[in-house]
Amino acid sequence: MGNKFWLAGLFCCVLTGLSSVRALGETDQEVLFLEPDSEGIQRAFIVLDSYAYTPSHISIQAGEPVEFRLENQSFLTPHNFIMDHPDAGLQQDVNVDAGDDVTIRFVAQVPGTYTFYCDKQLLFFPSHREEGMEGLLEVRP
Repeated sequence: MGNKFWLAGLFCCVLTGLSSVRALGETDQEVLFLEPDSEGIQRAFIVLDSYAYTPSHISIQAGEPVEFRLENQSFLTPHNFIMDHPDAGLQQDVNVDAGDDVTIRFVAQVPGTYTFYCDKQLLFFPSHREEGMEGLLEVRP
């Protein structure tokens, strides 16, 4: 009986330590400002990994084509990229399996600030969004 309590305590300490390391490693990211390239497209490379998008704050110009290349750098964990703002014309829901990359294209017409997130979840654990896998898309006029 004593071994079970010892193992449970060790498991809790490991989980607490891992969440502390994650919290210590987090930093406020600066905004990535996109401008149309020579082809008139605003392009960004976004890494999906360990409950985060990098970059997680992107600013684009309204009315110009946007292309995001999403790369899941997780070893086993699937992620997705969801923007659910139909009133602004921002509807994306794409899965990106571990080790894969997906390119999405869209044109944002309505200036404002919109969220994107991953809603994947394993069993009874919190969803990736609840763990902080969320970002902001600023649409400039």
